[in-house]
Amino acid sequence: MILNDIYQSLDPIAFSLGPLVVRWYGLAYVLGFAAAAFIVYRTARRWRLGMTEDNLLTLMVCAILGVVLGARLGYVFFYGDGYYFAHPLEILAFNQGGMSFHGGLVGLLVGGAVAAKLTGLPYLTLADLGSIAAPVGLFFGRCANFVNGELWGAPTDGPFGVVFGGAAGMMPRHPSQLYEALLEGLVIFCVLYALSRRMPPRPQGTFVGLFMVMYGVFRFLIEFVREPDAQLGYLWGGWLTMGQVLSAPLIIAGAALLVYAWKKHRPQSGPALPEEPQPEP
Repeated sequence: MILNDIYQSLDPIAFSLGPLVVRWYGLAYVLGFAAAAFIVYRTARRWRLGMTEDNLLTLMVCAILGVVLGARLGYVFFYGDGYYFAHPLEILAFNQGGMSFHGGLVGLLVGGAVAAKLTGLPYLTLADLGSIAAPVGLFFGRCANFVNGELWGAPTDGPFGVVFGGAAGMMPRHPSQLYEALLEGLVIFCVLYALSRRMPPRPQGTFVGLFMVMYGVFRFLIEFVREPDAQLGYLWGGWLTMGQVLSAPLIIAGAALLVYAWKKHRPQSGPALPEEPQPEP
């Protein structure tokens, strides 16, 4: 039970500086966004999109706001079970935890639309760039979930069982956070990054469509060994979870987007430059 010993020695707090307490979960967000910015910029240069540093800064600001606000509101609506409607002020209590990937994805797509308007970059091109980078943030985030001892898996007697203690009890459980870090993080990133290096780039919508399909499939499967949120439990039949309900339409939407990208075959492109005025005759 090597993983048990490793987990038991981990502290959710990375370091403290007087009254300032820095947690691994917060660092995961910082590292995720920093890595995403680097990957987006390098990929945009490889694709010769003409993305400037100002474009990148605009995109990242919109992405950060979209992810944080969307993830929090998604948790409130999808997983809050009415609690936050009775305690609306706690919606802003980010320090108490509660973030939803599916809500964060919606927020990211909305933020991307704003960034596309401000930068002149095509929306689907921005979405594709973001999809290549997003799995790195997911990897860091799921690792932080493991460090925090949250979102644990169902009980198991397998060799990889982890005792989380606390509300999870002392029975070994699937480290579902690490399963997600591997599949939703590393696997998806490796596939999309390898595909992004093939020139010319795949048509607009290819990467975000493939990301949605792969994430939806992986998340749907992992939910079978992940403990459902206590306030919701199983929604039907002793196996259906909210995560699966939200992932199913994600798979369908991603598949539809892949078909759209294949049919339209629109190339990745850079900012839409204003037309030069024509000389008067």
